[in-house]
Amino acid sequence: MLAVEEYGPKDGLPLILVRGLGSSLIHWPKNFVQGFADLGYRTVIYDNRDAGLSQRFPMQDHPSDSASLKQIIADGGALPVPYSLADHVQDCVGLMDVLGINRAHLFAISMGGGIAQSFATSFADRLLSATLVMTSARLRSAALLGGMLAKRRSRSDYIDAMVAEDQVWGSPGYPMTEAEIREQAAQAYDRGYDPDAYNRQILGLAAAEERVERLQKLDLPCFVIHGAEDTLVPPEAGRELASLIPGAKLEIIKGMGHTITPLLAPKLVAMVDGFIRGQG
Repeated sequence: MLAVEEYGPKDGLPLILVRGLGSSLIHWPKNFVQGFADLGYRTVIYDNRDAGLSQRFPMQDHPSDSASLKQIIADGGALPVPYSLADHVQDCVGLMDVLGINRAHLFAISMGGGIAQSFATSFADRLLSATLVMTSARLRSAALLGGMLAKRRSRSDYIDAMVAEDQVWGSPGYPMTEAEIREQAAQAYDRGYDPDAYNRQILGLAAAEERVERLQKLDLPCFVIHGAEDTLVPPEAGRELASLIPGAKLEIIKGMGHTITPLLAPKLVAMVDGFIRGQG
């Protein structure tokens, strides 16, 4: 079961927003979601599996805590696979079926961009376009992903960590205040903090199939957006992604890092709306 919210007219152009690793629908700026709704889009936001209020997928025979998983990596063992990006895609397809949406525009960020790429290369007939933001065509190694594993934190430590992380990969040209970051982090913690679920999403990323060759054959309008100041997924990754997809549009935004903030939201809404409307 997925937690879902809808905004805008039911008969509007369907636009589905797909979140990234460990985040949930509350991380979309309100003016971002409402911006699309005000332009007439049927705007759908949801929590990915193992995030927010959506269903959890614990592994019966394997632990999901960071210490156990790091030990497996250190020992050179095979990491357990709870699910893959293909399962995330099936979640999104199923969501569209339940909502009666035959074809939709996708806007997807970070890990969600990987989900969208897998979606587009598997079910292009269900999409009108894909906007791929702060994401990459390349897979990350298990060792690198292992460095991203989350350990359990207290509420206050988690909130402090989110403030610190924003200093590393936030959007310096479109910043959030510390108070805004703390409020959002508190809401995220109270709504569904679960480091083991976060780690399972990482394991799913590690199990993703190579998609470069499939992207080169993709026949779908695509818009690649990347932050010039993204320190988590460098802008070179966005440039490469756009170069792989035939006819893809590319926009590198100065001052944007690895977050979409309320200050950045209006710019992105206008850019994506222009891209979608420009398809005729």
